[in-house]
Amino acid sequence: MDGQRVHLVDDDEGIRRSASFLLRTSGFIVVTYASGVDLLKDPKAIEPGCILLDVRMPEMDGLEVQQALAEKGVLLPVIIMTGHGDIDLAVRAMKAGAVDFIEKPFDKATLVGALTEGFARLADAGRREANAAEALAKLQPLTARERDVLEGLVRGHPNKTIAYDLGISPRTVEIHRANLMNKLGVPSLSEALRIAFAAGLDGDAALQQEDLGKNT
Repeated sequence: MDGQRVHLVDDDEGIRRSASFLLRTSGFIVVTYASGVDLLKDPKAIEPGCILLDVRMPEMDGLEVQQALAEKGVLLPVIIMTGHGDIDLAVRAMKAGAVDFIEKPFDKATLVGALTEGFARLADAGRREANAAEALAKLQPLTARERDVLEGLVRGHPNKTIAYDLGISPRTVEIHRANLMNKLGVPSLSEALRIAFAAGLDGDAALQQEDLGKNT
């Protein structure tokens, strides 16, 4: 837990003090905010970490803050803090993407457990970004035609269909397919597809783009 940052947002000074103490004694770095408005003053300055967010606050409640964060591109894990009787709000927050909710008063184990899940999600997101960047780099050496063939494979099309769509022969598709797999350094189609999906090539999106081109 050492060095992991928690953005604690609550209008109750007593909660900010007690929760900060629990978190700091568990090794977290804690940044406190007296309101959601304070948190949102400079979204770009919010450093990576988890957001511990009270659901009932003046000016902006937790759900409004959560929505504003998403709109501003701050996609950090959110844990909602609720009082008695706020379960319906907590459920709405989780439907909107919150990791978990904890009811006040909470103990140290409950608080740390929720944050552990939040930081696990943050790590997963970081790994996905790294994998996507690596996959995109692997696609760079492909020619435009090899990429066209790969996109056809992503859509699940056989060589004959890809050949028809591209106006080339099935044999030429086979050659492009062999070349792209060689450039990607993979021995099988499944591994080539894994790289394509990691890079963000999506069969449904490709089909939509294809249909758009036909309609223009």
